[in-house]
Amino acid sequence: MSKWLQSGTRRDLCALLYGEELRGQELKSAIESHYDGRLRPDRFYGAMEKLERAGYVEERTEGLHDVYALTDAGERAMADHFEWLTGQVEE
Repeated sequence: MSKWLQSGTRRDLCALLYGEELRGQELKSAIESHYDGRLRPDRFYGAMEKLERAGYVEERTEGLHDVYALTDAGERAMADHFEWLTGQVEE
């Protein structure tokens, strides 16, 4: 697994984006709901920036909003992780 997906937060952000495009605030709210707690904006945007630099996430501007989506590499990495995780749970 790529070192960029070893962080649980980054991995979970990618999972939320799998097959989806989400505005930054929607994505941040979804991860906060999953963790049942607030995620500091600097931590959220720092994670997204690292995922972008690694080539797993792309960002575009739609009006006043940043919209995030997985790249092909991000989708492959998530699919590979899902396959690995499924194997671990089934054993």
